[in-house]
Amino acid sequence: MPNGYNGKILRVDLSSSSFKVEEPSKEFYRKYMGGSALSLYYLLHEMPAGVDPLSPENMLALSVGVVTGAPISGQSRMTATAKSPLTGAIGDAQCGGFWPAKLKFAGFDAIIFKGKAPSPVYLWIADGQAELRDASHLWGKVTGESEAAIKNELQDENIEVVQIGPAGEKMVRYACIINMCNRANGRTGMGAVMGSKNLKAVALGGNKKPKIADKDALSELVRWGAKSFPKSDVASTGKFGTASIVGGQNAAGGLPTFNFNSGVFDGWEAIDGERMYNSILAGCKEGKQDSRGRDTCFGCIVRCKRVVDIKEGPYQVDPLYGGPEYETISSLGSYCGIDDLAAISKGNELCNKYGIDTISCGATIAWAMEAFEAGELSQQDTGGIELKFGNAEAMVKLTEMIGKREGIGDILAEGTERASDILGCGAEFLITSKKQEAPAHMPQIKRNLALLYAVNPFGSDHMSAEHDPFYEDIYNAYKDRMELLSLDQPQPPQSLGTEKVKYTRITQCLFSLTDSLCVCQFVWGTAWQLYGPQQLAEFVQAVTGWDVSIEELLEVGERRLNMMRAFNAREGIRRDQDKLPEKFFQKPLKGGPTDGWKVDKAEFENALAEYYRQCGWDEDSGVPTRDTLSRLGLDWLADKIEL
Repeated sequence: MPNGYNGKILRVDLSSSSFKVEEPSKEFYRKYMGGSALSLYYLLHEMPAGVDPLSPENMLALSVGVVTGAPISGQSRMTATAKSPLTGAIGDAQCGGFWPAKLKFAGFDAIIFKGKAPSPVYLWIADGQAELRDASHLWGKVTGESEAAIKNELQDENIEVVQIGPAGEKMVRYACIINMCNRANGRTGMGAVMGSKNLKAVALGGNKKPKIADKDALSELVRWGAKSFPKSDVASTGKFGTASIVGGQNAAGGLPTFNFNSGVFDGWEAIDGERMYNSILAGCKEGKQDSRGRDTCFGCIVRCKRVVDIKEGPYQVDPLYGGPEYETISSLGSYCGIDDLAAISKGNELCNKYGIDTISCGATIAWAMEAFEAGELSQQDTGGIELKFGNAEAMVKLTEMIGKREGIGDILAEGTERASDILGCGAEFLITSKKQEAPAHMPQIKRNLALLYAVNPFGSDHMSAEHDPFYEDIYNAYKDRMELLSLDQPQPPQSLGTEKVKYTRITQCLFSLTDSLCVCQFVWGTAWQLYGPQQLAEFVQAVTGWDVSIEELLEVGERRLNMMRAFNAREGIRRDQDKLPEKFFQKPLKGGPTDGWKVDKAEFENALAEYYRQCGWDEDSGVPTRDTLSRLGLDWLADKIEL
């Protein structure tokens, strides 16, 4: 029995209702670690280029890492990987909760789906045994209803369920996969892929705990984390959630407002983490809230997940569906000019009920609001909805319409770029890269994100590298950790030169690693996280018994990025798609300390060329060279792509 992982991957052919269990070698696991990298190995080997993302030929992998299920904070993460119906590129999304650890306890390290079931099904796995069950009675149900029905049917309240809601069934292009009714594999439309396969859910049971190579070393890391957490930079995330950064983002002029037309929002105090803590968290009373207002993932000390409970007023919210994160507060709030925290929480509840990515949903509504205010969309187009910035009722209504694909919601369910093409308007208002809507961190202010959003293989994403302007701040506070990553030349915030590109690339490799190890980036990361890079290596050593270094682990992250780039190259997605929307270059921000700011196009293009050079990619195409793939042990991949 290997340490940490099961050594078993479940293959499911939905078309034939058949199963196969593979047992890859130790060398395979050490090379890919799990998560995205493991999944990409199968997709690149077995799925031909050019398949329709919503066809049976697309493959979907749900994978955890070699350390998942170990008794320590930040390890219960799962990655979903497939060709994205939103972008047409590689799709990749992570979730937390208890389901990831439960997959390990159920006996597997990954599940890989092929084909399409003739009718709706769900997969039930317990103690290494799998079966497909009829899900026709679950089709059309929102997540809370279907999870309750599955638990009742299997007569076990302790099972864990990942599933799609009606949005995934209707193949909303940014539909997500949901577990615990409030944790999401949010981005790139992985829920739509499940829906296209008639796969409603995957339910798990079992208690097969992974073997730990060095329990004493792991216990020491646990004790260190418990002692250090109260004074760490992530402690406020535990108390106020990710929404703790709303005020800081606004003060810096970096809170996306009115569809990225401004970086400041007058109503920010009404929607920040402290206001949520003191008003609508479950159990809140007279400015205090009990532990029910903070939920957690398996084994984690941070407890950053919000639980909102609103019993009165026009926007009542069921605590089953959690509460809004910073990204949701921004996308359904400041993006749309909305300062009603109850309405934002209702929008979040609807997204979790129907299974919709809150970022793409809010950004798509904000785009429609800007087009409406510019006179490019009319009330006839919107079905009578006055779609103005600040209209909380319209935001809530449109969120549900998107989930149901009703009225204009059917068009907005295609994502903003496709909606713009269908409606013939609003191209100048887009905030998309590779057809994916931008998250709530502004490249006009955080300059390295201009590069990151463009080059990231699955579209604009805020969790794929460390943010600027934090290089200087992090270096001063965490010099030892930064120097371990060869990042020892802090740069001015509003710069995008060679060293800032290096900072982006190296931290991108580290964050890429975390999505293959499947660990939380609030707990394990570059510097400000609870544990630093050296401790991450010690964690892998303690669980697996492998004598890994941080250099070897960074190479795992680099390997994943190159595999993603190769996947995209096969799909014809190359340098010409590594771009930002013109709005970020042409339209200066209005108001606050970032008034007049925009992305400098020449600086961006220079950084892009420098990034390719540092990555060892062809500068004309942006495709990994044969030498780079060979260095990463990917010779098998070199023949599958052309420069």
